[in-house]
Amino acid sequence: MKKLYFLFFFLAPLFLNAQDDDLLSLLGDDETPNYATASFKTNRVINGHSIENTAPGVLDFKISHRFTQLRQGLYDIFGLDGASIRFGFDYGITDRLMVGVGRSSKEKIIDGFAKYKILRQSSGSRNMPVTLTYLIDSQIKTVKFSDAERDNKFTSRMYFTHQLLVGRKFNDRFTLQLMPTLVHRNLTTTPGDKNDVYAIGIAGRAKLTKRVAFNAEYYYVPDGQLATPFANSLSVGFDIETGGHVFQLHLTNSPDMTYKGFITETQEEWFFKGSDGRMLSGLRFGFNISRVFTIVKPKHLN
Repeated sequence: MKKLYFLFFFLAPLFLNAQDDDLLSLLGDDETPNYATASFKTNRVINGHSIENTAPGVLDFKISHRFTQLRQGLYDIFGLDGASIRFGFDYGITDRLMVGVGRSSKEKIIDGFAKYKILRQSSGSRNMPVTLTYLIDSQIKTVKFSDAERDNKFTSRMYFTHQLLVGRKFNDRFTLQLMPTLVHRNLTTTPGDKNDVYAIGIAGRAKLTKRVAFNAEYYYVPDGQLATPFANSLSVGFDIETGGHVFQLHLTNSPDMTYKGFITETQEEWFFKGSDGRMLSGLRFGFNISRVFTIVKPKHLN
């Protein structure tokens, strides 16, 4: 509850500012505000979501891969012989609301989410310094239970994520966002693991050219919540836009593409010492491919 109170007092000024903007519009200030756009190239930074939404009436088809560690060497083409994959479909309902579903090969997870922009960064008649987005995500693990004789419950397959994304586009080249996150797991690996895991993420984007941007993303999980070995997820990469496609090429230490996976189950740091004292790397290559299709044209284009 203390964390919820802190979050409320942290966000209260933003909501009050939004209410003031609404009062101004009632008083006759109907000048169109200038909303910040293209804070990120897609609705994902790398593993996690960005403050961007898919446009209304647009379907975003995503193909994502995470390969095994680069240290596998030339025999496995530096990890390319092994991979997990996720297919996803994201759809924009309004300029504030989008939904999506996906399916991952790892643990055969089916996930679904809804994402809503509470506040939008704007200037002009309405001055809002940040974009505030709320995300709710659910995941169902459909892989067969390891012990079929045990009294297995369907609810043990379910995981939930709540996340706030607070971001600001400072200029045409730089965007920064914070992501306070709660991951709930109905079933944990050991009794020492918490069902509710709190994390804080930070992500940024630096535009390099008209079509290329550099992204970075880091999720920190405070100690005392996970008894099983884990590492904080760190990912960096490049977004390359080519017409209707966006290619995201990156390096990460996370093999998972779902929130419960990359936040609570990443096990290797970028660099660490092995049991024999040698320096090893948990780095792996990955990519996301995004292709958009206009399903419903905006009315002004009909």
